[in-house]
Amino acid sequence: MTRVAAIDCGTNSIRLLVADVDPHTGELVDLDRRMTIVRLGQGVDRTGRLAPEALERTFAACREYAGIIKEHGAERVRFVATSASRDAENRQEFVDGVMDLLGVEPEVISGDQEAEFSFTGATKELTRRTDLARPFLVVDIGGGSTEFVVGDDHVRAARSVDVGCVRMTERHLVRDGVVADPPTEEQIAAMRADIEAALDRAEEAVPLREARTLVGLAGSVTTVSAIAQNLPAYDSAAIHHSRVSLDRVREITEELLRSTHAERAAIPSLHPGRVDVIGAGSLVLLAIMERIGAREVVVSEHDILDGIAFHTAAEVR
Repeated sequence: MTRVAAIDCGTNSIRLLVADVDPHTGELVDLDRRMTIVRLGQGVDRTGRLAPEALERTFAACREYAGIIKEHGAERVRFVATSASRDAENRQEFVDGVMDLLGVEPEVISGDQEAEFSFTGATKELTRRTDLARPFLVVDIGGGSTEFVVGDDHVRAARSVDVGCVRMTERHLVRDGVVADPPTEEQIAAMRADIEAALDRAEEAVPLREARTLVGLAGSVTTVSAIAQNLPAYDSAAIHHSRVSLDRVREITEELLRSTHAERAAIPSLHPGRVDVIGAGSLVLLAIMERIGAREVVVSEHDILDGIAFHTAAEVR
């Protein structure tokens, strides 16, 4: 087993996994797994730059994570940054700050690399299951982008498109800095049209409809599962490998898009940092399921973070 630390810095959150990993057997033992909402992508779609306050929130989380990594004595640290830092004009400021705090340079990976890591993390366990038909379609709905990957044991095709819960919220539901509460039918329709266009682009490269099992990753999907189960608090064990039907996803999405900020904030399993963006995230999931005719989604708590850990451990060896 190799002890590694993997950090995934996305548009909405930054997450840490310290784990003992055997990339050959697929065994991964968590030592510490945590997530902090930092909204690194705040305003990037509009300004093209990372906001100073967003950078400071991210650097504060990095300081905390540096202490945890040191405490566990990881052999190698890998920091992967996704959509927001890939798009920003001032991304060097972000890179320099991470280097100072963690001693490693963030890898601003391509959408295809992001998809590869997500697929590995999500399916390493599922490939042993006999009750799930293949090929898998792994969908990672992030803050700024969504990755689509089709594969069996290995990736066959992948595409990343710039549609995510934060990007869709800021593009369609924010006026004068305020999120619609709740959004209008016209705003929802415009958002749905944007998502459908992104699905068209994804289908140019990925045979989405060939999938026999849909696997959903990241906070929007896991939150929908928590709501579907009426969990009194977010519970990773209950969410991991749960299944949510198309009808239930549609029902939850409609409820979220009709609700006010206060009503969403009262949902016990919903992280405060997702209150404003969960409606858009659930709509992305619903549109995907309707597009491919999926009757359910298998929800995974193991995703790009686990994929980064597996790949990092393999490189150490």
